[in-house]
Amino acid sequence: MIKKEKVLPFIKNALEEDIQEGDHSSLACIPNNKVGRAKLLIKENGIIAGIQLAKWIFEHIDPSIKVQTHIKDGHTVKKGDIAFTVEGPSISLLSGERLVLNCMQRMSAIATKTDAYVKILKGTKTTVLDTRKTTPGIRILEKWAVRIGGGENHRFGLYDMIMLKDNHIDFAGGIKQAITKVKKYLSNKNLDLKVEIEARNMNEVKEIMAVGGIDRIMLDNFTPEETSEALRHIDNKYETESSGGITIKTIRTYAECGVDYISVGALTHSIKNMDLSLKAF
Repeated sequence: MIKKEKVLPFIKNALEEDIQEGDHSSLACIPNNKVGRAKLLIKENGIIAGIQLAKWIFEHIDPSIKVQTHIKDGHTVKKGDIAFTVEGPSISLLSGERLVLNCMQRMSAIATKTDAYVKILKGTKTTVLDTRKTTPGIRILEKWAVRIGGGENHRFGLYDMIMLKDNHIDFAGGIKQAITKVKKYLSNKNLDLKVEIEARNMNEVKEIMAVGGIDRIMLDNFTPEETSEALRHIDNKYETESSGGITIKTIRTYAECGVDYISVGALTHSIKNMDLSLKAF
């Protein structure tokens, strides 16, 4: 569960972006004391996400707004369902309407897509992960949605894990140099961070194994056959992750090779929003 204080800066910035000196459309034609009700209507089948966020948005706009939830985050929904009803000053409801919908439509789409991947992996030991291929400014929402959909989060940012990709290795002068420098850096800074390193082929897997001192090996753009060969060589000495071009059609094949994780950028970077609406009644 994400803590409210983690998303409050986003809520404040988003409302400032949208409202600034006032919602003139509502202020111009709706009395200040007018009270209204609205329902969050599901218009597409999927997994709902963002209900808790919606409650925090309305609460921030006007603490007098009351939200009655009928469905919880992560539940399967179908067209025609009502996720929640909301009651309060009409102007306040309208001020929050678009932000709530924008967030919930995207979060629900991500949760729905993640759920589809998770179901395909059922019965294997493999966990589906997101990546840093997220929308700037709303990463916390998108990664939250992945978790609601049953997936797990990879590192949140550049600060909470060491991840040596191809460019890091090349700029550092090679695998041995990169790992050696990372060990020294972590020791000097007294940091306890997990270390993952990318391998582009079997020779790099062998070189990584010879150097050691890491936690996870990412097998980047390996075929399923190459993945199986690499896993035999790694022999469970390190965590393993497959990445690169893996789709919903191929993910099961990679999972059946026995990797611990599969990271999928498409969970967050290729999303068509789920259809929802907030209707007065």
